[in-house]
Amino acid sequence: MVDTHACATRALQSSTLDSTNLHCMDDIHPIAPDKRAAILATLADIERTHDVRVLLACESGSRGWGFSSPDSDYDARFIYVHRQPWYLSVNESTGPGQAQRDVIELPIDDELDVSGWDLRKALRLVSKSNPTLIEWLRSPIIYQHDADAVRDLWDAAERFYSPLGTWWHYYNMACSNHRGYLRGETVRTKKYLYVLRPLLACQWIEHEGTPPPMAFEDLLQRLLPDGAVREAIDALLVVKRASAEIAAGPRIAAISDYIDATLAKRTEGPQLPAGHGDATWLDGLFRQMLATHAPA
Repeated sequence: MVDTHACATRALQSSTLDSTNLHCMDDIHPIAPDKRAAILATLADIERTHDVRVLLACESGSRGWGFSSPDSDYDARFIYVHRQPWYLSVNESTGPGQAQRDVIELPIDDELDVSGWDLRKALRLVSKSNPTLIEWLRSPIIYQHDADAVRDLWDAAERFYSPLGTWWHYYNMACSNHRGYLRGETVRTKKYLYVLRPLLACQWIEHEGTPPPMAFEDLLQRLLPDGAVREAIDALLVVKRASAEIAAGPRIAAISDYIDATLAKRTEGPQLPAGHGDATWLDGLFRQMLATHAPA
């Protein structure tokens, strides 16, 4: 069954930055109905308890990337906005003796991990071309969203996008996971995906110049549509999506050789623009979004 809500949101995002194939099938991005209901109830409770309005809530972890296991937890992330007076107080506090915070984090249980960033923090991170926030905006799994607010955030993401900074983020991620888990004849098998995804994200940035899609399938379809490496990755994905956990196992030659060769080719960063934006424009956007989207 296709999640039409998520597909519609992905279409909105694709039209803003670039066109990508939509992969919204439940077998790739599975969300159990009871877990979706639990997350929506949690978001509603957050809005009441903290007197905020949630502008975007999405899945950020392996379920959003498209290679979750049946026992993977749910990593729900959200962007929220307070009432305007919250941003104008002299003493920054949320209550007696409490320091003002720009995050809301709930205790993590066995299945749900729910946390969010205040709008001002989100825009500050947008101005730094923060890849994590861009991934939230590109998530194929949307729990709740305000379409106008998401368009505003995408406008800022376009203006401040730094291909070079984003490339280094993913490259360092790939190198770190490669060093930690894939050196030797016995490897942490599932970690192949945590190296492949950032490596393909780097290639996307170099070839397309736009932020890479969050969904792993979109990266594969564009950059590794066929061949022996793709076949080995597809086989690994089948196991990962069906197994509660993939233990350490023997090195998968086709994937390891591809990763090693790709990393060996890179001796320095690519010639990419660093990106820039107008801080005055961003302040204006923040004020506009407060006037439009803050709770009444």
